[in-house]
Amino acid sequence: MATFKPFKAVRPLPEYASEIASLPYDVMDSDEARIEAQKHPLSFIRVEKPEVDLPPEIDLYDPAVYAKARENLYRYLQEGYMKQDEKPMYYVYREIMNGREQNGLVGLVSVDEYMSGVIKRHELTREDKEQDRIRHIDACNAHSSPVFLTYKHQDSINEVVERVKKNHAPEYDFVADDGISHSLWLIDNPEDIEVIQKSFAALDCLYVADGHHRTASAAKVGLLRRQQHPDYTGEEEFNFFMAVIVPDNQLKIYDYNRIVRDLNNHTVETFLHLVEDKFEVTKLPAVRVFRPTHKHEIGMYLAHSWYCLRPRYGTWDASNPVASLDVSILQNNLLHPILGIVDPRRDKRIDFVGGIRGLEELVRRVNSGKEAVAFVMYPTSVDELMRIADAGEIMPPKSTWFEPKLRSGLFIHLLE
Repeated sequence: MATFKPFKAVRPLPEYASEIASLPYDVMDSDEARIEAQKHPLSFIRVEKPEVDLPPEIDLYDPAVYAKARENLYRYLQEGYMKQDEKPMYYVYREIMNGREQNGLVGLVSVDEYMSGVIKRHELTREDKEQDRIRHIDACNAHSSPVFLTYKHQDSINEVVERVKKNHAPEYDFVADDGISHSLWLIDNPEDIEVIQKSFAALDCLYVADGHHRTASAAKVGLLRRQQHPDYTGEEEFNFFMAVIVPDNQLKIYDYNRIVRDLNNHTVETFLHLVEDKFEVTKLPAVRVFRPTHKHEIGMYLAHSWYCLRPRYGTWDASNPVASLDVSILQNNLLHPILGIVDPRRDKRIDFVGGIRGLEELVRRVNSGKEAVAFVMYPTSVDELMRIADAGEIMPPKSTWFEPKLRSGLFIHLLE
């Protein structure tokens, strides 16, 4: 069974929601965050990336950064921009991007179920990034931004969500600077809460969609608090962490593309010759950009030209759900053996560009001479993600890019 609990969120007062809501910490750098904070003085980026209120030269892992995050978080409460709900409830969080609607339920999931594998992951995490989030959660004594989970859609849950949206006015309803619409409804009716709780309890598992570091860190803070409170009962707030759970049939995964700094001492001609050993290579004259239209088709931009790469028969294991991913095929047949990218998680020669930034960004960077070659991937599917998680396997890094991103600051879970 999957535990999903209502909770008493700390939330912005409706008149401040649009100014407080911010992108999550991991989709902008410090300079971009400072611009955001200047444009929107109430932006929750001051909690997500609190270095915006500290000297630019400060080490991002300095204790003062985490102390500032806590100070900024509780200032919202002290100055009356936020307050905590008086009773536990669920929240419907709807986002609309380019006409496509995504409805998530906001509630709490279980630390124990993450540790036992009921909440299934599909990516590895990095220790340094985990430690950063652990220190942030611990200092704030709160989950300041949600993790993003998915589940195999259930009619019983969807019926409650749609009825609440139809019959009640939203608490928040605004369009952010990027054109994405954000709306929030409250689910405080005991009968609706019971239906949602029982429907999730009937599920075998939940899946991490996005936010593996936040998920792992939230669980580890829960375990840390248990050590600090050896008489814990299991019902304390620190035994749970905040999640937005979206049904699988409403998710959209975008391409997550690769760009490499150099050709590993190969000339363009030698590089193309090596690639042709494992891929059918078709040069595409007179195209501005090329986006693959189906699985096992990869776009490549090199020396002011676009190419279509199709892996040759036998270059991957079709029976293996990880090996048959296009990102794996590219890694195993080109990035590693030809370009020398052994560990894409740590190699500084490779970078990853979410498809939402557009293919023109890849062209610009290669044409600038700072990068040598870019690869455009066909998006991983939600079914592939679930099959890999069900098999207990791990995807290569940067296999999925989800949009729209969940905004931070619309709901916060206090650990005490």
